[in-house]
Amino acid sequence: MGEASDNEQQLALEMAEPVEPTPTAPTARRRRKKSLVWEHFTVEAVAGGCTRACCKLCKQTFAYSSGSKIAGTSHLKRHIALGSCPKIKSEERRQLALASGMKIDGDITDPPRRRYRSTLNSLFDQDVSCENLAKMIIIHEYPLHMVEQPAVVAFAQSLQPRFRMPSFNEIEGEIYTVYQKEKHNLLHVFGSLPGRISLTICLWTTSQTLGYVCLNGQFIDSDWKLHRRMLNFMMVSSPHSENALSEVIGISLSEWNMKSKLFTITLDNNCSSHDIYSANLRDHLSNKNMLMLKGQLFVVRCYANILNVVAQDVIASIHGIIYNIRESVKFVKASPGREEKFAEIALQLEIPSTKSLSLDVAMQWDTTYHMLVAALEYKQAFIVLETCDDHYNEAPSPEDWRKVEVVCTFLKLLYDSANVIMATADPTSNMFFQEAWKIQMELSHAMLSDDIVISSIAREMDEKFDKYWKDCSLVLAIAVVMDPRFKMKLVEFSFSKLYGEEAGRYVKVVNDAIHELYHEYASQPLPLTPAYEEQGGGEAHNTMNGNENNQPSTPMSTADGLLDFDIYISEISVNQNTKPEIEQYLEEALVPRIQEFDILNWWKLNTIKYPMLSKMARDVLAIPMSMASPGSSVFGIGTGSRVLDEYRSSLRPETVEALFCAKDWLQYLPTMTEAPSSTTIVKMEY
Repeated sequence: MGEASDNEQQLALEMAEPVEPTPTAPTARRRRKKSLVWEHFTVEAVAGGCTRACCKLCKQTFAYSSGSKIAGTSHLKRHIALGSCPKIKSEERRQLALASGMKIDGDITDPPRRRYRSTLNSLFDQDVSCENLAKMIIIHEYPLHMVEQPAVVAFAQSLQPRFRMPSFNEIEGEIYTVYQKEKHNLLHVFGSLPGRISLTICLWTTSQTLGYVCLNGQFIDSDWKLHRRMLNFMMVSSPHSENALSEVIGISLSEWNMKSKLFTITLDNNCSSHDIYSANLRDHLSNKNMLMLKGQLFVVRCYANILNVVAQDVIASIHGIIYNIRESVKFVKASPGREEKFAEIALQLEIPSTKSLSLDVAMQWDTTYHMLVAALEYKQAFIVLETCDDHYNEAPSPEDWRKVEVVCTFLKLLYDSANVIMATADPTSNMFFQEAWKIQMELSHAMLSDDIVISSIAREMDEKFDKYWKDCSLVLAIAVVMDPRFKMKLVEFSFSKLYGEEAGRYVKVVNDAIHELYHEYASQPLPLTPAYEEQGGGEAHNTMNGNENNQPSTPMSTADGLLDFDIYISEISVNQNTKPEIEQYLEEALVPRIQEFDILNWWKLNTIKYPMLSKMARDVLAIPMSMASPGSSVFGIGTGSRVLDEYRSSLRPETVEALFCAKDWLQYLPTMTEAPSSTTIVKMEY
C-alpha cells in the first residue's frame, strides 16, 4: 500500500507540473516553479488525482490542479498579500502591539496605561500616492523627470507593485492641481483678512533673456499672528522695464481680490532704477487703490539689502588688503606644520586670542568680517612669521592693519544690527527704527572725525545709507510709535541726537503723519461686532495653520451670555471719550521695556480699548521692512541677482510658478511639519 501511495503522489505531481520531453533523467525534466507564492505554499496530492496547495503558516488548503487543469496562483497570492491568512493577521497584530509600546510575553500582552484602538491602513490609492509624490517633488525641489528614471520606477514598484508611476506630463498636471488646491485655501483666508496686506517684490533672472518677478504678501491675521505667503512667481520678458512691476502687481491684486487692501510695497534693491519704479508704481496704483497717507508710506526699501550693500562697499574699499589677509590665512592653513609653527609664534607673543583663523565665503560679508577680526588679533604673529619664513611675504603693513581695524569697527555696527533682526522669528516693523537710527547717527559722527581713514570710510558708507534713511525714516518712525514702550518719545529723543536744533521740524513731520493716518482709519466705519470677537483663533487663523476643521474658540463674552452688554459698554465708551484714541494712546505712560515683550499680544489685549487705532497698528506693524525670510540669514541678501537654475528655466512658466508657490504654502501644513505616521492608524482613548 505504501508503494502504491507513493506512485499516486508522484503521478499527481507530474500532472500538476508540466514537463518538457527531453532525453534526460525524469528528475531533471521538472520545470522549476518561479512564482514567489511557493515560498508560502506546498503542493499536496488528494484523492481523484487532484492536488491542493497548502499554506505553510495556517495549513489551509486551496485547489491547485484537477486532472490536466491547473487553477493558477492568483487566489494563493490574495491569501498572502491581502492578509487573509490568520497567522499573518496574528503577526501583524503582534507588530502593532510592539509599535504601540506593549510588552509581549508569549501570547500574553501587558496593557499600557491607556487603551489603544487600531486599524490597519492597508488600502492602496493610486490618486493619493500620486498627490504625495507631487508634494514630495515640490517640497524637496526634485526634478520632475525623476518619474521617468528607471531606478526610481523600480524602487516605487518594489514598495507597491500596483502603483503606476505617472509620466512627466501627468506629474506636471498633479503638481498644478496641488497648487490650485492650496491657492483656493489661501484665497479663502485673504477674503476674511481683518486688515490690509503689504507686498515684497524681488527679481529673478534666467540664463535666457527672461526674468521672473516674485511677490510675497505679509499681514497680521485676526488672532494677531504675523504671516508671510508667496503670492505669485510670474515670468516677464523685460523685468527692468518701467511698466513691468506695475503690470505684475496689478495682475496679482486682481487675481487675489486685494485691490482695496494694498498697504505698502517693499522693493528689492537689486532693481536698477528704484526711483523710477517708486514713482511709476505709486502713480499707476494710486488711480486704482485708496493709498493711505497719500502714498507717503507706499514704497519701502529693504533694510537687509541696505546693510549688505553698505557692507560690501566697505569691504571693497580695502579689497587689496583683504586679499593679502586671505592669502596669509591660506598660507598658514596650507599644512599642519605651518599651523603648528604659527601657533608657537602666537604662544611666544602671548596673544590672548581664543579665535581661530578662518577663510571667508564669497558674497557673504559676515564671513569676511569674522576672517578680518580673527586675523587682526594675530597681526603681530603674521609680522613675525614673515621674518622667519622666506616663503611668506603677504603680511599687511602697519598702515594696512590700521585700516582693517577701522573697517572692522564699522562692519561690527552692521553685523550687530543684522543679528538683532535675525534674533526675532517674526520681526515686526517697530524694531527697525532704532537699528537704522543708530547706524545713521554713528556715521554722522564718524564723518566729522579728524582721522582721515575713519572719516573717508564713513562718507562712503553714508552716501548710500543716508539715502535709505531719507526714504524710509518716516515709515520707520510711524512703526516705532505703534510700540507702546516708545511711542513718540523715542522719535523725539533720537531726532534730538541726530538733528540737534533742527529736530523739532522732523518730529513735527512724524507727528502730523501719525495723526493724519489715524484720521483716515477713523473715517472708516466701525465693525458691527466688537473688535475682540476676531480674537481667540478664528477661522482665518486656523486655515493659516493648515487646520480648517478646528472650531474657533468661544470668547468669554459669548460664553457668559453678556454679548449685548459688551456691545453696550463698547458704544458708550466711544461716545464718552472726547479725545481721539491716538491722543489717549500717546498721552498714556510708556509700557516698561522687558525683553520678553510681545507687541502683537499687547495690541491683541488692547483691541477693546483702542478699536480703531488697533486696526491702524495691525497694518503698520505688518509692513515688511526686510525681505529676508523669517529664520533665514540676512547676510548676502541683495548683493547679487537671484538666478533660476538651468532645469527650472527650461520648464513652462506656469509650472515654475506652481513649484515655487506651492512649496511656500505646503510648509505651513501640519502634514508637512509633523513626523510621518506609520502604516497603522492609532487612536487613543482614555
